Amino acid sequence: MANIRKEMLAGVKKVLIKVGSAVLTGEDGLDLQIIEQLVHEIADLTRNGRQVVLVSSGAIASGKHRMGFTGPLKSIPQKQAAAAIGQSRLMRVYSNAFGKYGLYVAQILLTMNDLTDRKRFLNVRNTLLTLMDWKVIPIINENDSVVVDEIRFGDNDQLAAMAANIMEADLLLNLTSTEGLYDKNPALSKKARLISLVRDITQDMENGATSESTDVGTGGMKSKILAARKVTAFGIPYIIAPGKEKGILQALFAGKDRGTLFLPSSKPLTSRKHWIAFTLRTRGRLVLDEGASCALVEEGKSLLPSGIIEVEGDFAVGDPVVCVDRRGRTLAKGLANYNAPEVRKIMGLKTSKIEQVLGHKDYDEVIHRDNLAVTAQRPTKKS
Repeated sequence: MANIRKEMLAGVKKVLIKVGSAVLTGEDGLDLQIIEQLVHEIADLTRNGRQVVLVSSGAIASGKHRMGFTGPLKSIPQKQAAAAIGQSRLMRVYSNAFGKYGLYVAQILLTMNDLTDRKRFLNVRNTLLTLMDWKVIPIINENDSVVVDEIRFGDNDQLAAMAANIMEADLLLNLTSTEGLYDKNPALSKKARLISLVRDITQDMENGATSESTDVGTGGMKSKILAARKVTAFGIPYIIAPGKEKGILQALFAGKDRGTLFLPSSKPLTSRKHWIAFTLRTRGRLVLDEGASCALVEEGKSLLPSGIIEVEGDFAVGDPVVCVDRRGRTLAKGLANYNAPEVRKIMGLKTSKIEQVLGHKDYDEVIHRDNLAVTAQRPTKKS
């Protein structure tokens, strides 16, 4: 285990660190001692030549404390107002803490709209890379003061997973209030064992994880596993580790057995295909027969109309649609060359029939393989 960790982390130059609300919050809204401890450890990483991007929660918790509120906020406007109050304090605390080490910070507030548009996605990347070249610490958070459900990431676990793709990170560290991933819920079972290494994220693993949240956080272990799936699909190792443990960053980079390490995929998606698979919101669903399912997953082929047996949703040309097999297992996601009514007309037909049925044929494929991101695991061939 130690050798795997040491080898995995030895070449890490760009690291994204996500810190959850449960780590950062305390009696003063923000736990200033923990933040000082974290900043000290991040400064050590930068002195050793590593570039760090931080995804930080804590704005709502800080705003709640400033206003003297206890317990959960009851409405979206209340949460947005608390975030608006707390975000400025959160950045001031970080700025003061990093300033002691001669480091500057930069605030980046995002919504899903900033990432689903490819041009804006690339603009965010360029800004991040420039800040990193300037040895500035970018601090990313969701723009909670204006965000609505339609443009919400869901939680900062998902935001961090997408940010790791944006910056092309070598590692994502998710610092949380737990020791890592357990085989059972440790709050319910004394026999729960910490899982140190995850080679493949299974459906049972996802199903067994809880989605419990707190007064100051959203998400839970299920969200962290979903984020791990996104990150490792891009070829980035992912670690869940205890954020309040003193010296945790140094321990991890020394290869110590802390938390849970998720190994990256041996066949990672390109940045663009990762963006298609995990950033764009799905607009429809195509159910495929066995032949088409095999062609996509095992052979890396494009999706032809002959393999489609069912069409769901009302999508337009260029919209992202998910491909599933007869059992409902997600296989891939891609950009449609035809709209939903057109696909319904040509599904099950050979490409030679497309023009006859539609009166035009812009493409042979419903989804070309260049615009298709396969997310299902390819079966291991038996020797």
